[in-house]
This record gives sequence, C-alpha cells and structure tokens, in this order.
Amino acid sequence: MSAVLEDVVDYDDAVARFDPVLGFEVHVELGTATKMFCGCATGFGAEPNTQVCPVCLGLPGALPVVNAMGVESAIRIGLALNCKIAAWCRFARKNYFYPDMPKNFQTSQYDEPIAYDGYLDVELEDGSVFRVDIERAHMEEDTGKSLHIGGATGRIQGAEYSLVDYNRAGIPLIEIVTKPIVGAGDRAPEIARAYVGAVRDLLKALNVSDVKMEQGSLRCDANVSLKPAGAEKFGTRTETKNVNSLRSVERAVRYEISRQAAVLDSGATVLQETRHWHEDTGVTTSGRPKSDADDYRYFPEPDLVPIAPDPAWVEELRATLPEPPNVRRRRLQTDWGYSDLEMRDVINAGALELIEDTVAVGATPVAARKWWTGEIARRASAEGKGLDEFGVTPAHVAELDGMVQAGRLNDAMARQVFEGVLDGEGTPTAVADARGLQLVQDDGALEAAVDEVIAANPDVAQKVRDGKVQAAGALIGQVMKAMKGQADAAKVRELLLSRLT
Repeated sequence: MSAVLEDVVDYDDAVARFDPVLGFEVHVELGTATKMFCGCATGFGAEPNTQVCPVCLGLPGALPVVNAMGVESAIRIGLALNCKIAAWCRFARKNYFYPDMPKNFQTSQYDEPIAYDGYLDVELEDGSVFRVDIERAHMEEDTGKSLHIGGATGRIQGAEYSLVDYNRAGIPLIEIVTKPIVGAGDRAPEIARAYVGAVRDLLKALNVSDVKMEQGSLRCDANVSLKPAGAEKFGTRTETKNVNSLRSVERAVRYEISRQAAVLDSGATVLQETRHWHEDTGVTTSGRPKSDADDYRYFPEPDLVPIAPDPAWVEELRATLPEPPNVRRRRLQTDWGYSDLEMRDVINAGALELIEDTVAVGATPVAARKWWTGEIARRASAEGKGLDEFGVTPAHVAELDGMVQAGRLNDAMARQVFEGVLDGEGTPTAVADARGLQLVQDDGALEAAVDEVIAANPDVAQKVRDGKVQAAGALIGQVMKAMKGQADAAKVRELLLSRLT
C-alpha cells in the first residue's frame, strides 16, 4: 500500500504566514541489565520471546518490583535536564490495547513524575543558543514489538501475517516531554534536530543508554502545530511517531509545517492524530486519531509502592553528573586548536570520543582528526557502520602518527599503511614491515637521484636557476618516482633547491 500524497505549500511561504509550535517526546531505553519490573535480561537481538517471564507477560498473580538502577538513572537524567526531583511520586496504569502490550496497560507515571520543570540549552550550528523548556521526565516500561511479515513496507498494510516479540516488553524507559516550544520560526526544523541531538549527547554522557536510534533505544515523537503569525491560540497538533534519526526529525518537522499550512489554506481543519514518517518518500501519513490523557483512564498502580528519593541521595547523584556535552566540546576544541568547521566535521562524523582517546595515547590533534574523519569516515558512511567497527583503535592511529613524526613514513606511505590496517592486515608497524614501506634514509642514494633528475631535465633545471622556483615541483615528482615514493618530499625539495639556487 503506497502512501497517499497530500498537498503541501512552499516551506518559506508557510513560515512567513504561520508560527510553528513544536513539542517533543523523547523515549530512551535505559541500559540496565534487567527490565523495569522483573529480572528478565534486556540484551538487544536475542531470539524472540526468550527474555520474558510471568511479570513482563502480564500473567495473573505476577507482581512487579521496581528496578533500583532504573530509578537512579531517571534521577540523574532529571538532574542533567535541570529538573526538580519529586520528593514523592508513584506509578500509574495507562490503559490501552495493542497486540504488543501484554498486560493491556502500560506501567507509567502520569500526574506525579519523578522529574519535572527543567530546561535544556541547545546550541545551533551558528553558535546561538535556544532554550527548550522541559515539562517532565518520567519512568515507564517499553512495549513488545510487532513484526509484519510478507509486505513490502514492513507495516501491517499488505502483510500476510503478523508476529509479536515480547522481549522488549518491560524494558525501562524514560520519557522526556518538552513544554510547547514557541519562537522557533523558520528555524523550527533545525531546532528540532539540534534538540534531539542534544538530548542524545546528554544521555550518552550520562552513560544511561547506548542511544542507538537505529535500534530503537532512542525514539522521538514530534508534535507540530501552526497558528497564524502573531496569534496567541495554538493550532491543532499532530504527533509523528517513533522518528529514529536526527535527519528524519528535521525532515518530518519541515514536512508537517508545509502540509499543515496547505490544509489550513484549503479551509479544512488539521486533525489531531498520530502520523507515520516515511524515510524513503519524505512524507508523513495518517495513523490514528490522537488520544487525550482522559482516554487512557489513568489510575495509581496498586502493585507498586510510591517512590520517595532521599534528598541526600539526590545530591550524591548530582555530584556524579558529567561535564555537559556542549561545555566539553568547547573545551576540547580550544585544547585541540580546531576551527568551528573542523569541530563540526568531527561532531558530524561521530568521532569526538575516538579523537579524544587518540590524543590521549600520543597522537597530535591534527593527525587524529585527519585519520578519523578521512578515509575511515568515508568507509563508515558508505557501509553504514560506526567508526569503531573497522578494527582500528586510537592506539593504531597514534602508532601511525608516531611513524610519520619519526620520519619512517611520508603521508602517501602512511595512507597505504592505514588502508592495510582498515583491511585487517595488522598494526601499522606490521603492515609497514610486510609491505616494505620505509623512507629512504641513505642521503647518498637520495642525492644521486636528485643529480640524475637535474641532468635529465636541463630546461626545467634552468627555469629554477632563473628564479622560477615553482618549476621545481616537476623535478620533485620525478625524484619521488625514482625513489618509488619512499623519500621525504620536503627533503627532496631542499636538496634540489640547494643545487639550483
């Protein structure tokens, strides 16, 4: 079943006439060893329905027990988001039916979240900062996962049959909900991407989740509404569910703004509904009418006791918070001497931690950036892999840089060695030894090659003698060829000029 295309208006026209109002619900799976209310494992990719028990399957008589590490992680997340931590809170039952909801209700928090009233300052690409106010961060459990078999899209439409895997049911979730975001204007898509990226970076720094959006451990529901420019009353919102990449968050918000503007221009009313994002076509499509809180029939969870964090414990957890990611980035950029563009390339490549580790084991910041954001980043992008999935370590890069600094390898030879390391041939030293890569250290051999090239090219040599120093490039190239690339180009240039000027 193909997506039905809807009318859209030009984005610039839409934001000239309407003010976007945004809101985000970011769901993060915690990296705890066990589920939120039982002792089942949480490992990703296990055989379907092998990490389940009577509690997470919702069998009669099974009683839940709260995961202490889940509570601790929730408090640390709340503190990092500048939230207030509740002195007393409790769980609630959120009642709705999905095939992948084994209990027919989700154990969540409703009007008494563990963390509330915070904010996150989000740095945009031009260096400006946009503050996003946080409504709440509350604890809940994840659902199972429906698998639709036989269709072309992986959705239920057109599938031959569906299966349910309950391994994910009960995995600890923290849902981070923003207050309505106003004043974004034409930068709304950029702010959307930057906010979700900032949350992801913060959670990673806290070490509470692997935040792998492609695996669903961090998912974003993007709410968008439009109101006439200057109006006070918000428009009707839509909620695009489970967007799983930063790029998709940005594109989905941009599309919804253009689509809703077309709906309003036509005289129709925007429906309050959930919508699905289609990465391949770049559009959203209707899902189901969006429920309000009353429709979920929340009531306090009778099988779990309230949670009342000791204030002293909260302060102990506050002391464990890491350096904020944006502060850390600015510090490292200053320490490494990177330009804004260079630092942006590092961030976009996901290489910050790898470069930090590489510098720590002895490489120069320039070399560390060059190798991690160069060939290995290109390969990672082409093959859909992470930078750390090629067997190259920070120690390898530092070793290679050391060989260049020591004069064993020139840049061209170092690239050959790096390709060998990428291809699994061993450490840089092992690859260089196996391939016989070593700069010629015999000054006599190098001087002889220079003299032969000068003698074979008298016209070019005369141009250099006449002051056209740039002509020496052709002679340097011939010397390097004669030395099979195993010479220091700077030394070759020095020898040539000493003889001709």
